[in-house]
Amino acid sequence: MAHPTQLGFQDAASPVMEELLHFHDHALMIVFLISTLVLYIIVAMVSTKLTNKYILDSQEIEIVWTVLPAVILVLIALPSLRILYLMDEINDPHLTIKAMGHQWYWSYEYTDYEDLGFDSYMIPTQDLTPGQFRLLETDHRMVVPMESPIRVLISAEDVLHSWAVPSLGIKLDGVPGRLNQTAFIASRPGVFYGQCSEICGVNHSVMPIVVEAVPLEHFEHWSSLMLEDA
Repeated sequence: MAHPTQLGFQDAASPVMEELLHFHDHALMIVFLISTLVLYIIVAMVSTKLTNKYILDSQEIEIVWTVLPAVILVLIALPSLRILYLMDEINDPHLTIKAMGHQWYWSYEYTDYEDLGFDSYMIPTQDLTPGQFRLLETDHRMVVPMESPIRVLISAEDVLHSWAVPSLGIKLDGVPGRLNQTAFIASRPGVFYGQCSEICGVNHSVMPIVVEAVPLEHFEHWSSLMLEDA
């Protein structure tokens, strides 16, 4: 969960998000080194009165400032492509959940069960209990077992929506008439918050997403209670 004055990302709760954080640090360090070098060159050029006549027209330095950026781009592109393909991998999911976006709430259907589904609405501010987050808490959380591959099928009923949970490294659009899919593994128990990240209308800001990762036995108990209520 993000907190005030936080500068970095939220703590990673999935292997993919951990990879994204490492790639962010890798790319940021390269940007920092380039910025430092450029700043040094600017300061040196402005402050010195000396001129090196051999640098004014030099094939060697032109080769260096052409090849060096190309090498840097390769160092950024290779890990980026690796993570891109990792995010697309869906290997033998243990559970499939269909998330459908509506104006303005989410509905979830556990397709591996015969009759397990519910709508998830934001809890109004006046109904919040101590410890709950304003504009982020829902009346029904999407409960998943931890350390299990979860496949999420995402679509929309009316307009474009986007199912995004930063801690899990997920952000995927829900398009009417189209079924998109993604996968994640919650590496630790916890409650992870997200929101619709597509401008979907006047109540766009009241479409929170709450994913609760629990041990497998707790998930089985929850699913049996939900099926009994259904």
